[in-house]
Amino acid sequence: MIKKFTEFYKPYKKLFILDLITAFVAALCDLVYPMMTRTLVNDSIPNKNIRLIGIFALALLIIFIVKALCGYFMQYWGHVVGVRMQADMRRDVFKHLQRLPNKYFDNNKTGDIMSRIINDLMDISELAHHGPEDLFISIIMLIGSFCILYTINIPLTLIVFAFIPPIVIFTMYQRKRMNKAFMNTKVETGAVNANLQNSISGISISKAFVSHNSEEKKFEDGNKKFIIAREKAYKVMAEYFAGAGFGIDILNYVGLICGGLFTFNGIINVGDFIAYMLYIRLFTDPIKKLINFMEQFQNGITGFQRYMEIINQEQEQDKKNAVNMSNVKGEIEFKNVSFSYEGEKVLKDLSIKINKGEMLALVGHSGGGKTTICNLIPRFYDVNQGDILIDGRSIYDVSLDSLRANIGIVQQEVFLFTGTIRDNILYGKSDATEEEVLVAAKMANIHEFIEDLPEGYDTYIGERGVKLSGGQKQRISIARVFLKNPAILILDEATSALDNATEHIIQESLKKLCKGRTTIVVAHRLSTIQNADEIVVVGNKGIIERGTHHKLMEIGGEYSNLQSIASI
Repeated sequence: MIKKFTEFYKPYKKLFILDLITAFVAALCDLVYPMMTRTLVNDSIPNKNIRLIGIFALALLIIFIVKALCGYFMQYWGHVVGVRMQADMRRDVFKHLQRLPNKYFDNNKTGDIMSRIINDLMDISELAHHGPEDLFISIIMLIGSFCILYTINIPLTLIVFAFIPPIVIFTMYQRKRMNKAFMNTKVETGAVNANLQNSISGISISKAFVSHNSEEKKFEDGNKKFIIAREKAYKVMAEYFAGAGFGIDILNYVGLICGGLFTFNGIINVGDFIAYMLYIRLFTDPIKKLINFMEQFQNGITGFQRYMEIINQEQEQDKKNAVNMSNVKGEIEFKNVSFSYEGEKVLKDLSIKINKGEMLALVGHSGGGKTTICNLIPRFYDVNQGDILIDGRSIYDVSLDSLRANIGIVQQEVFLFTGTIRDNILYGKSDATEEEVLVAAKMANIHEFIEDLPEGYDTYIGERGVKLSGGQKQRISIARVFLKNPAILILDEATSALDNATEHIIQESLKKLCKGRTTIVVAHRLSTIQNADEIVVVGNKGIIERGTHHKLMEIGGEYSNLQSIASI
């Protein structure tokens, strides 16, 4: 874990080393002051050497200026290193998330993922900056103080430093407890964020069902768990700080009493005693830094553990010799496909063939696997058995990007990104010209509506397109598929949530979109698929019946029953 963490320092190695050198200089500045004080008390002041006092005064002023400059460098550039490392981690985890399978997002809350990327990485950034710096300064100060104190009086130094091992042992014991406590805190923070994100996203539903009391209760339950976890963490932290603080006070106590006795008995002089107390103060400061470092370390390292949990998730992978799809005609074949999700069998031994340019309609009751069939073609999920072929080639032998580049999807629940109408249409083809965007919008029957807006194509649509109606959002999603111009089209209940008038407009757009493409339609309204080349009725046990609309109506089976229900 630590080795992986230190790898993020590599791009900023020179700046990091410079920061440590600066920290070393700052530590040396602190070590010089007590020695100068000792010389002044023992020699310069008793001998009334005003020249040496003047030299010390000038030297101290220079040392303090150097120390201030070092402090400025460490505060600014040290934080810069931390922020840049944080940005690198955020970039890496975002890229990794883009390639994770859908199953990961099915099983993990958005708010928790966001908490890991934002809150946890902030803690990691603070550790990246302050951790090595504080650790380095503390080691230099402890070793330097010990060496100088050793030259003043060996027995007194050994007496004082004998109390350090118990403080270290106590610190190591408490570290394990703090690690567990802070990890629980981060888990509960992620849960609170997930609940908050979910509640804000569904605020309209909450208002419509007057369920704010229920939402408040759910949030409060999560909030209480967070409070309990945080209180436990603070309890462990309080024990840690109180115990470590007591240890430091004992060090000062031992130094003061023993040093006073040594001075009283003439073993050391007054100047040595003052220098001794100053050095004890100097090496208690790094001990305090180490104590503070432990809290920072636990926050940062538990955050990094949660970060690595995402990074270690297995990405979607291309085969070693995967090729890019090109000149796709659109013939699709399912060969004995079986698929299970979370241990439940969804499809079993499914075989379907769709010829180039044909339309296949999937109908049936909910839960039969219609949407699953659509999700398997672009490999949003992988089959357990069997194979899916496009133009006679397995979809597992081609690269994912080239596969998905040739498939256009229009779903019932349209997702639009925060931004402008133009931004969302361009999602179909980021390098499209203005003319191509306009043509796509016209084909989707949305151009005139956009032109009537005050900002036209630059109109801001709000989060998830909240400022648009369902039909307007749907037509924008169709426009971006027109712009993508795929060989294969998947329509997953694309009009089921629309009113009749809007559905008619969108059906006109979809007819244009389907022309010349292999199309798979999941239909809720059966009137929209009567002209399909083949209709497949899917049930819990697989394909119940298949054929054209007229053939299936003549049979008088499940499809005919569904038509009867739809006409009621």
